[in-house]
Amino acid sequence: MSYQVTFETCTNFVSATVTGTNSRSVVLRYMTDILTECTRQECFRVLIEERLDGPRLGAMEVFAVASEGSMKALGQFEAIAYVDEKMGDMADFAETVAVNRGMPVAFFNDVESAREWLSRQKSGSAEQDIFLEQDKSDRA
Repeated sequence: MSYQVTFETCTNFVSATVTGTNSRSVVLRYMTDILTECTRQECFRVLIEERLDGPRLGAMEVFAVASEGSMKALGQFEAIAYVDEKMGDMADFAETVAVNRGMPVAFFNDVESAREWLSRQKSGSAEQDIFLEQDKSDRA
């Protein structure tokens, strides 16, 4: 269950390429690494290119990762473009789960489409604003 994240600083976003073994724990750990790097660079727009080996996560695992990851990173990212050519139909499901929890994310089959989306994406999302306001009122 090892993995490696390679970062590249681009003009208006951080690019992260992830390699290693596919598992729920690896995905959650590399997302923490990416948030740490974005904080270090003070850039919260990110392109994630996942190149993990092994079987794809099942629907329940994808739901859990998208839910847990979204709640941990709520309000942190301005835009996330996620590329995983192997994810197939599960990408739509993961995107829906994450967006419904306030994450400004979109999934793509290729890096060029992801870069193009990032270049025109506004910061944050309406869903993110709703969740941030709810989180503030829950804390009060």
